[in-house]
Amino acid sequence: MTSQKRISKELADCMANPPAGMKIELANESDIHKWHITLAGPPSTVYAGGTFGLVVSLPADYPFKPPLVTFATRIYHPNVTNDSLGNICLGALKPENWKPASRLLGVLEAVRGLLIEPQPDDPLEARIADEYKNKRADFDKTARNYVSRYAKGAVKFDALAASAAKEAAAASSS
Repeated sequence: MTSQKRISKELADCMANPPAGMKIELANESDIHKWHITLAGPPSTVYAGGTFGLVVSLPADYPFKPPLVTFATRIYHPNVTNDSLGNICLGALKPENWKPASRLLGVLEAVRGLLIEPQPDDPLEARIADEYKNKRADFDKTARNYVSRYAKGAVKFDALAASAAKEAAAASSS
């Protein structure tokens, strides 16, 4: 099966049976390699009531290489970079763990699972992981504040791209 066929099939499967609280769309109708996901914060979590954007970028050699999945919405989480890049630490997406038989539906469910149960022992943000483990009330308060500040209303995928580009330019000039 070619990469295009595989991606088309997975897109159809994900759109027909999306994970709970997710809406899946193509970022651009003519490019099946970039998806925009709208994720409702899971109930009974500090992210409840928020609406988060995810961007899934599929490499040309997918499924032999893993997708890149990033948060388009700022989120306070030990497994997501606390910047406008929104990189996610998820074992299934690490090149050494990725298998061509892996499916995007499983990846999306795993990302949602991180919101339900963060993995502070495998963090991208050590300070946030420490707060999650040792000062849970402080973590919960800050995470809820991020939801109020960044995750209310419609997801702005384009605004994040501009912010990330600005942040990358500032980092490269320093």
